[in-house]
Amino acid sequence: MRVFHGVGEVPAGFGPSAVTIGKFDGLHQGHRVVIGDLLAAAGDALVPAVVTFDRNPLELLRPEACPPPLVGAGQKLELLESAGVAAVLVLAFDRARAGQEPEAFVAEVLVDALHVRRLLVGEDFRFGHAGRGDVALLTRLGAEAGFEVTVQRQVETASRRVSSTWIRELLSAGAIEEAAALLGRPPSVRGVVVHGAHRGRELGYPTANLDQESDGMIPADGVYAGRLIDRTGGGEDYPAAISVGSNPTFEGVPPKQVEAYVLDRTLDLYEHTVDVVFTHRIRGQIAFEGVEPLIAQMAVDVARVRTLAR
Repeated sequence: MRVFHGVGEVPAGFGPSAVTIGKFDGLHQGHRVVIGDLLAAAGDALVPAVVTFDRNPLELLRPEACPPPLVGAGQKLELLESAGVAAVLVLAFDRARAGQEPEAFVAEVLVDALHVRRLLVGEDFRFGHAGRGDVALLTRLGAEAGFEVTVQRQVETASRRVSSTWIRELLSAGAIEEAAALLGRPPSVRGVVVHGAHRGRELGYPTANLDQESDGMIPADGVYAGRLIDRTGGGEDYPAAISVGSNPTFEGVPPKQVEAYVLDRTLDLYEHTVDVVFTHRIRGQIAFEGVEPLIAQMAVDVARVRTLAR
């Protein structure tokens, strides 16, 4: 997959293309339907391309309302590539982009850079300064510039439209399996393993502690079954018991600390980039009256994880 960071990186001979535009946060099942339709629209004659942004536009426009991202920028690109996208144009969402008139956006990005022939957007798609651009304007501009606009269908379950917002609600509640069903894969976070207080090692369960600046939305506090994937170590995949939270039995633990105990292995993972994958929630977080009850509960938790890892 080719990745262009800004229109200046798109080569002059690129395209012609079929394009869709969006944040694609998490690349959930609804997004995958969009990508499937994009690939069908492209066929063998057009390059299937995605236009996305380096951040959620709300981060600039309304930071107080900006939700946590489901995945980091690198994770999103990997997911788009795995879905079959041939090219991604990542636009910096800054004040200049936010103030750009919709006609100028279409000319600069879609026509001059990507040489679009087919464009897929949702029925509520808005773009350009103050959200002035809509499907009607796109359709008119497409007729003038020689590209066709298709309004993308929504993907719904029996109860609700599939969305990143819904998935965030599920993760915030620790509903891992329900979130995984909407994502089409288990949720995960990615980060660098750093030194912690080494309490896990002292308790008999050494953990890989993720740096606080990890990518991906961390689920609700609690204990989870899952996996640790050592990306620095060639993608080795290990079953793991995972703790999320501040560990109220001890003082001084950062909030939303992610710690993964790899079952039955002694590994040196410091400074390694790893993916911590959540598959099942075991329990919520508990403040224990001392170390001995904590160790006893950890043994129960690990035994439960072991059965789920089979």
